[in-house]
Amino acid sequence: MNDLLLAIPRVLHVGSAILLVGGAAFIRFVLMPAANATLSEADHTRLRARIMETWKKIVLGGIALILLSGLFNYIRIIMEQTHKGDKLYHALLGTKLLLALAVFFISSALVGKSAGLEKIRQNAKKWLLINLLLASVIIGISGYLRVRGVPVRAVPIDVNADIVS
Repeated sequence: MNDLLLAIPRVLHVGSAILLVGGAAFIRFVLMPAANATLSEADHTRLRARIMETWKKIVLGGIALILLSGLFNYIRIIMEQTHKGDKLYHALLGTKLLLALAVFFISSALVGKSAGLEKIRQNAKKWLLINLLLASVIIGISGYLRVRGVPVRAVPIDVNADIVS
């Protein structure tokens, strides 16, 4: 397959993750402290509602792009059998996927309107930090898998074969 076509899903995947993690970091470490320090509670509530209206579209679109591009990348790896039998790769990838689902849930809860998840939104400072920590672990796993590459497979030894001297 053309290298450019293979690069597009990777760029979408990584670019979406950068946007979502960077946006969450900005909200947690810049916007929230500035808004809390300078705005009245009523102004803060109005500002939060306006920001979340836009941020929600970015979060949901980013999650969709990450899921679609990640699925494409995974199918490509399976078809190429690049990591067939590589237990560490599959264990780390599985961990990464479970952590990503947690990040997607928290992100969706923070921008959503569900009454059942209101406690998460009320404690957004804590949950944004948890999300950023989980995202950092995902980034670490992804980076390790990328630089680790594909391990060289040992040639299996047939212990039942006759030894020829």
